[in-house]
Amino acid sequence: MPVTPDYIRISDEIVADVRSGKYKPGDKLPSISEQCSRFNVSASTINLVNVRLEALGVISRHQGKGIFVTDPATWLRKP
Repeated sequence: MPVTPDYIRISDEIVADVRSGKYKPGDKLPSISEQCSRFNVSASTINLVNVRLEALGVISRHQGKGIFVTDPATWLRKP
């Protein structure tokens, strides 16, 4: 059985947290260092998670402000 890469497992967990209501649209996600500690991975892995989530439309990154959850109704629906 193949092992799922950490960045996919973590991004799936964050999506599940949003769907369960732990994070609501507009909520700020924890910092990269906090996520590194939570998931016990490197910052580069968390960066891959953020790239994947941004490509799926799950998050919106704003330099100097943070990473924010978007509305699930808009996921994968942007032109």
